[in-house]
Amino acid sequence: MRIRIVDAFTDRPFAGNPAGVLLLDGFPEDDWLQNVAMEVNHAETAFAHRLPEGGEADWALRWFTPVAEVAMCGHATLATAHVLHSTGAHEGPVRFATRSGVLVATPREDGSITLDFPTAPLTRAEIPDGVAQALGAEPLVAFDTGANVGDLLLELADEKTVRALTPDLRSLGAYSERGIIATARAEDPARDYDFVSRCFFPNVGIDEDPVTGSAHTALAPFWSERLGRAVLTGLQASRRSGRVRTELRDDRTLLSGRAVTVIEGELIA
Repeated sequence: MRIRIVDAFTDRPFAGNPAGVLLLDGFPEDDWLQNVAMEVNHAETAFAHRLPEGGEADWALRWFTPVAEVAMCGHATLATAHVLHSTGAHEGPVRFATRSGVLVATPREDGSITLDFPTAPLTRAEIPDGVAQALGAEPLVAFDTGANVGDLLLELADEKTVRALTPDLRSLGAYSERGIIATARAEDPARDYDFVSRCFFPNVGIDEDPVTGSAHTALAPFWSERLGRAVLTGLQASRRSGRVRTELRDDRTLLSGRAVTVIEGELIA
């Protein structure tokens, strides 16, 4: 079967967030899926198969990190939609049946793809004792992001603080189900992004995720409320970096970006 590595939320190779993508006839045993994801060793590997016509979704989709299956993944969904459209396997909007419900990916004339995801329900939380030491910076506020995302969102003082983080990842895993989203307002909005973030997910085998679509379903409502705009652009300030355009629509968040296939080969295992 064909296996592809796709860089998502970027328009150039070797940037954004890489994901493995496999189009299957059906889902094999979970152990095989997990072993493939471990072999690919990117933040997520996506597995998809076509569903019968006439249903609520066109393709079934699952996502695995190197150590666990996850409930939601934005960049691997974008990567899968990119593969479907670039190979001619699917035309127009594609509906994915996932653990987080039906997610829709719509190709745009400018070459980008827009994902329709559920907005994360944000709940104000107490800043946990010890999290500042583990993160390496003092948070201003903390929010729980709900079951689908499973992170603790922490606002920091400024963009420079977010960029300079060198957290103690072993300690950081104690403070949420998946990990930590650290964010701050953009230092200079004239640079075409409104906020920055970095994401650390040690509990699912990802020290730092390069560009995290699912995190932006929490970042979008967080920053839209503060900045007074429904449409924003987030820069994930990892080493690879990438931009996510967000649009808040009540209980849904639209995430838009581009993707580039960088590797295509044959899986023989």
